[in-house]
Amino acid sequence: MNLPLVEPSLDLLREERVLIDVRAPVEFAQGALPGAVNLPLMDDEERHRVGIEYKHAGQQAAIVLGERLVSGGIKAARVAAWRRLLEAHPDAVIYCFRGGLRSQVAQQWLAEAGLERPRIRGGWKAMRQALCERIDAAAGQPLVVVGGLTGCAKTSLIQALDSGLDLEACARHKGSAFGRHPLPAPSQIDFEHALGRRLLALPGPVVVEDESRHIGAANVPLAFWRSMEQAPRVRVEMSLDWRLAQIHKDYIDDLWEVYRHHFGDWLGWALMRKQLSTALGRLRKRLGSARLARLQRLQALAFREHEAGNRQAHEAWLAPLLTEYYDPMYRHQLQKHDGQRFLHVGDWESCLAAAREWSAEAARRDDVRPATPA
Repeated sequence: MNLPLVEPSLDLLREERVLIDVRAPVEFAQGALPGAVNLPLMDDEERHRVGIEYKHAGQQAAIVLGERLVSGGIKAARVAAWRRLLEAHPDAVIYCFRGGLRSQVAQQWLAEAGLERPRIRGGWKAMRQALCERIDAAAGQPLVVVGGLTGCAKTSLIQALDSGLDLEACARHKGSAFGRHPLPAPSQIDFEHALGRRLLALPGPVVVEDESRHIGAANVPLAFWRSMEQAPRVRVEMSLDWRLAQIHKDYIDDLWEVYRHHFGDWLGWALMRKQLSTALGRLRKRLGSARLARLQRLQALAFREHEAGNRQAHEAWLAPLLTEYYDPMYRHQLQKHDGQRFLHVGDWESCLAAAREWSAEAARRDDVRPATPA
């Protein structure tokens, strides 16, 4: 039977096509394509056994074992799962690791059941290569970096821009000791795929937040990171009171809403307290034992006051966290990079306007740039 193929085009992601990933769950957990649903041909144990058979007896013996393991009711259940998804998303396409045997088998079984859908030529590997190439290409696009002291709402500024690229959202982490998300962090591969997916919508100028190369468990790809280091900057400067209100929103109010949504009131509250107290404890080396003990006492008191209805009590430990930890660290980084070029320094609104103006001008320059000869 002649089974249809589609090329590994990033248009599949631009169009937000649903992708059927027929790899084993363990492979999917290590990194999937954006928009993919894992409906495996073989589960982890079946894949493991087939892999051993392939190693010891060759491909044909592995195929025979696979057909024996995935047969009867098991096969019928897996075909039924693919059919249900295709009924909801008739334009979905299939992929496995290299677009080979597993996706072909899935196609064959679906065709026998009266449904014909294409598989991606080259599979996951080819699509991943295309996404990584998109990230590398972005290193050559016009780029500006938004910096500023902690609490200056840099992420909100990025999110307000059509040209904004929220690296923290891709990493599911706020980029600080207190920035861990309640849900598990993405794998490095999934971070890169989320980054590449967002860049599909940003062919021109890009605005990012000033980050270290490491954002939680994720590493920014090297070529893009080097471009960030060399890019001009916009620096947001806001008063301490303004910044304190902002990190209260980020570290307390917004975090609580996420925990409550996912875990309910009782467990969510316990998990949030644990996250914040653990994050503070990780700063021992930089704060020193005495200052850390003081902040830990203030934090514990703040949680008791919060339970009694006084949410503002957290300012007692958040304010010194800003002035004694984050601000000195940021100023030290500024001194180390005193050759950085700043396009604009000002308050949040003026920096937003400056970033928008820069983006519009960079887009205009790109429009009039002579085409590269073929």
